[in-house]
Amino acid sequence: MLAGTLLGTLSALPAMATETSACLITKTDTNPFFVKMKEGASAKAEELGITLKSYAGRIDGDHDAQVAAIETCIADGAKGILITASDTKAIVEAVTQARDAGILVIALDTPLEPITAADATFATDNFKAGELIGQWAAATLGEGAKDARIAMLDLAVSQPSVGVLRDQGFMTGFGIDVKDPAKWGDEEDERIVGHDVTAGNEEGGRTAMENLLTKDPTINVVYTINEPAAAGAYEALKAVGRENDVLIVSVDGGCPGVRNVAEGVIGATSQQYPLLMAALGIEAIKTYADNGVKPAPTEGKAFFDTGVALVTDKPAEGVPSIDTKEGLDKCWG
Repeated sequence: MLAGTLLGTLSALPAMATETSACLITKTDTNPFFVKMKEGASAKAEELGITLKSYAGRIDGDHDAQVAAIETCIADGAKGILITASDTKAIVEAVTQARDAGILVIALDTPLEPITAADATFATDNFKAGELIGQWAAATLGEGAKDARIAMLDLAVSQPSVGVLRDQGFMTGFGIDVKDPAKWGDEEDERIVGHDVTAGNEEGGRTAMENLLTKDPTINVVYTINEPAAAGAYEALKAVGRENDVLIVSVDGGCPGVRNVAEGVIGATSQQYPLLMAALGIEAIKTYADNGVKPAPTEGKAFFDTGVALVTDKPAEGVPSIDTKEGLDKCWG
C-alpha cells in the first residue's frame, strides 16, 4: 500500500524541465559589432529561458581560441552554437565535431566555407553590402571613376568569407572585373593600387593606409572592411593633408561609423543589424531544442538574410540609400 501511495505521489510531481544552453562565439569582445551581437543574444536568451555562455578571441583572427570554445561547448552539452568564425575554412573541422554531437551550429555574419558546413547562416548579404558602396563610389565620381586610384583595406590574409564577399561586392559595384569571386587580389584592373590587411581595427586601418599611400600617394578612393578600419585610414590621410579629397567607403553601420558619415569622415557605409542576427539565432536554437526543426534560408539564397541599407548624406542617383538621421535611429554600438 505504501509503495502504491509513493508511486502515485511521484507521478503527480511535475516533470523536471531540461535546461537548454547555448554558446555565442565571436571574433572579439571589443568590436562594437560583436558587443551588440552579444547584447541581442543575451536579451533573447533571457527572454526564452536559455542559459547562454559567451566566448571571444583576443583579437580578430584568433582561430585557436574559437576552436577551444567549441570544444568547451561540446563538453558542456550545449544545444546550439552561434559563431562568427575568424578562419572560415579551418574552423570547419571543429564545427563538424559539434554537429556530430547533435549541436545546432549557426554561423552569424560570416559564412563558413563551404556555407553548408554550418546548419544555417544568419547574415547580412555581405556581397550586396560591398556592392552598394561600390555603386555609390562609382556614381559619386562619375566620369572620374574610370581614372580612380583605389586602395583596398581588407580584413586578414586568410581571406575569411566576409572579407572576400565585401571586397568582391565593392569591386563589382564599382565596375571592376573580379576574376575569381572566391578570393581577392587576382584582379588586373589598373585602378587598384593594392590590398593591405587591417585586422578590422583602427590601428590596422591606419597602418594599411600608410603602406598603400607609400605605394601611390594619389589614391582617391578607399574601400575598408569595416568602420574602425575606415577611421584609421582617415587618420593616415589627415596626417598627409588628404582627408578632404579622398572617398572612404565602409561596411557595418555602427553608431560611431554613422556619426563618421555625418561628419564627412566616411562618405557612405552599408549598415547591417547584428542584434537581429543574434536574437534570431537564439530563437532558432530554442525551436531546435523544442522540436528538432532547423532554420531555413531566405528564399533564393543560401543563408537567412538579415538586411542591409546604404547610409549616406550624399545620395547618388540610382543607388538606394538612407540618410544618417535614419541610420542613427537604427545603429548599434
